[in-house]
Amino acid sequence: MPMTETKKDRPWLFRTYAGHSTAEASNALYRGNLAKGQTGLSVAFDLPTQTGYDSDHVLSRGEVGKVGVPVAHLGDMRALFKDIPLDQMNTSMTINATAPWLLALYIAVAEEQGADVTKLQGTVQNDIIKEYLSRGTYICPPKPSLRMITDVAAYTREHLPKWNPMNVCSYHLQEAGATPEQELAFALATATAVLDDLKGKVPAEHFPAMVGRISFFVNAGIRFVTEMCKMRAFVTLWDEICRDRYGVEDPKFRRFRYGVQVNSLGLTEQQPENNVYRILIEMLAVTLSKNARARAVQLPAWNEALGLPRPWDQQWSLRMQQIMALETDLLEFDDLFDGNPAVDRKVAELMEGARAELATIDGMGGAVAAIEYMKSRLVEANSDRLGRIEGGETVVVGVNKYQQGEPSPLMDADGGIMVVDPAVEADQIARLQAWRAARDEDAAQKALADLREAALSGANVMPASIAAAKAGVTTGEWGLEIRKSFGEYRAPTGVSANPSNRTEGLDEIRDAVSAVSAKLGRKLKFLVGKPGLDGHSNGAEQIAARARDCGMDITYEGIRLTPEEIVRAAREQDAHVVGLSILSGSHIPLIEELMGRMREADLTHIPVIVGGIIPEDDAERLRAMGVAKVYTPKDFELNRIMFDIVGLVDDTPIAAE
Repeated sequence: MPMTETKKDRPWLFRTYAGHSTAEASNALYRGNLAKGQTGLSVAFDLPTQTGYDSDHVLSRGEVGKVGVPVAHLGDMRALFKDIPLDQMNTSMTINATAPWLLALYIAVAEEQGADVTKLQGTVQNDIIKEYLSRGTYICPPKPSLRMITDVAAYTREHLPKWNPMNVCSYHLQEAGATPEQELAFALATATAVLDDLKGKVPAEHFPAMVGRISFFVNAGIRFVTEMCKMRAFVTLWDEICRDRYGVEDPKFRRFRYGVQVNSLGLTEQQPENNVYRILIEMLAVTLSKNARARAVQLPAWNEALGLPRPWDQQWSLRMQQIMALETDLLEFDDLFDGNPAVDRKVAELMEGARAELATIDGMGGAVAAIEYMKSRLVEANSDRLGRIEGGETVVVGVNKYQQGEPSPLMDADGGIMVVDPAVEADQIARLQAWRAARDEDAAQKALADLREAALSGANVMPASIAAAKAGVTTGEWGLEIRKSFGEYRAPTGVSANPSNRTEGLDEIRDAVSAVSAKLGRKLKFLVGKPGLDGHSNGAEQIAARARDCGMDITYEGIRLTPEEIVRAAREQDAHVVGLSILSGSHIPLIEELMGRMREADLTHIPVIVGGIIPEDDAERLRAMGVAKVYTPKDFELNRIMFDIVGLVDDTPIAAE
């Protein structure tokens, strides 16, 4: 019999999530990655850019260029994409609260390049709901945030028809502890909230095509069979929602189109070389099943639990994708799992759980109304996940089993990570101030007034944002107008004041807390704070919740506090211990300022503990500043941290009260 030739699938887009220091440095990194075979760009912005502050704002101190590239104005965006023709590129921008602004800057640069804007391809994440639940880079309250999401979508329908105006992001939900059922339900609830709002902004005949432009960005964890089944469940549930809720008849508009970054939550500081295997296994979940295969994949680097990956580390992750797609025969076969009874059972089980959660959220009035409910569910789920690791029920190799191992030869003299030069911040601020001084100030102020009018009148904010970008307005100025128009907002923490029902393994630490509280004459007061712009609050939430369950009197007000605000709270609440969480790498300047303010306020008797992704050299510097304890991802046993807190207070003389 003659052999029949199988049509080979095209590979997914190969991406690495990248950006740091300055626009010029990131541009060099992008061009290098493209030369290595990357087929799409995925831009990481720094926290001031994500939260709508300029690089010289007080809250930006220590955060400039750390977790991504600073883009403060049109000049920065121009430098970021120098010599990269945007009409030939597929660009994903991981930007949410400031998505209208960054897209406006991107369009302005494309026009400067002479590009046909209708041919621009790419994505703005533009999913603000998950920011209230897990990542914290929101600017204003949920309702106006939803309005700006759909403003972007409506604008792209008319002017950028190939652009994906929203990337519903369940990635951070899993990072915050979501179960697969919660990840499915919360992401789909977000998508329906957006589409319900968008329906009134586009002509009815164009709505099905707009449904087809919504994409998703998901996470894939280590339980790769379950994760693969989750992706198949996503495909089926999305098809149902598009057909039954929105009446979309064309199957191509009901396609579940998604990109993925595999799980960073499970990457370990201990034996970090094992992370290479974890990343590969997690990639299988989103590539093996043809009918539920990702359209774009970006992989973390093996050393992300230690700090910022170097170019070589990113190259290693890129090569993993290329070997899977181009050396193996994976793309030559139909779906490997169709008709598999075990897979069908698991998919049905996940869909049943997701539908139940969706019904609950719908009953509350949809995703925006259910933010507090969803946040509390995530905090509970993450507590359960950590409890299983602490108790050994969930095995993490090198962490709670097989801890003995050889030192990693991958850890070079540089610590195995890249460190952003502290001089970058001053350089960026100097260029920002020169930009402001050189622009036409009247034109900038007129553009800001027009933006304010658009925001308050209900008009689409995109045209005014593009005009502001061209007039030299800065990211912080755009963000300030949005804050003035819609108000500030502080999202729920998900940490209830009431202790949970979790009692297992807590008797001894509860007794210790009671004993020291009796000695103090009142409950041990523990203040948890997150200085700076880092919105990844999972660790702070879990520490606060465990301290509460152990009998401490806790205060945790959430993210985005200045060192001044934390020190004031420590004094006013007469705290016994202050605990700080920073994951953005900004620990040195922020803790240095906080410790100085503690001395000025005569509060040096209050022990300060710090947690984050902190290299040992930096930990030594923090201890030299007077920090009592430093914790990193390897310190997963929360009860041990609780005993440390009790010990610190017990060692503090009562006279210091």
